[in-house]
Amino acid sequence: MSQRVIFLGGVAICAGLMAAALYFQYVDHLEPCPLCILQRLAVIGLGLILLAGGLHNPGKWGRRLYGTLTVFAAAAGAGIAGRHVWIQHLPFDQQPGCSYEFNYMLENFPLAKTLKLVLEGTGDCAKVTWTFLDLSMPAWTLIFFIGFVALGLTLVFTSLGKR
Repeated sequence: MSQRVIFLGGVAICAGLMAAALYFQYVDHLEPCPLCILQRLAVIGLGLILLAGGLHNPGKWGRRLYGTLTVFAAAAGAGIAGRHVWIQHLPFDQQPGCSYEFNYMLENFPLAKTLKLVLEGTGDCAKVTWTFLDLSMPAWTLIFFIGFVALGLTLVFTSLGKR
């Protein structure tokens, strides 16, 4: 399998994840919490890295660079998704309370404070509104991010044919 197919396959998976997120938001009317929005941004960033790699179709060192960027982006997304899953599994009395809406935070606070507040989570982040096979949406996102970390490591440490 060529590295271009691998890169573009990753892009297709990211596009599918974003399509699912938008479906759940606009068709099923599930509003994303602040951590969900950060996970979406991680998926978009990951998709852009993989798209650049697919269009560039780099040599050995370029593939390693794109693989490393993929690992970092996917690990960041996994960290956010892991935090979200952890919040969802807290006992009710330990769950974070409600906070500001994401857009309000972006408009009224410095970026560092906004990120701090978002990563603390909100009561909305603790709600599980959808499951498949007993796993919440953030749990599934975490699984995909772990898969992308594995993909990035494969790009870094294996020799793929450039076709």
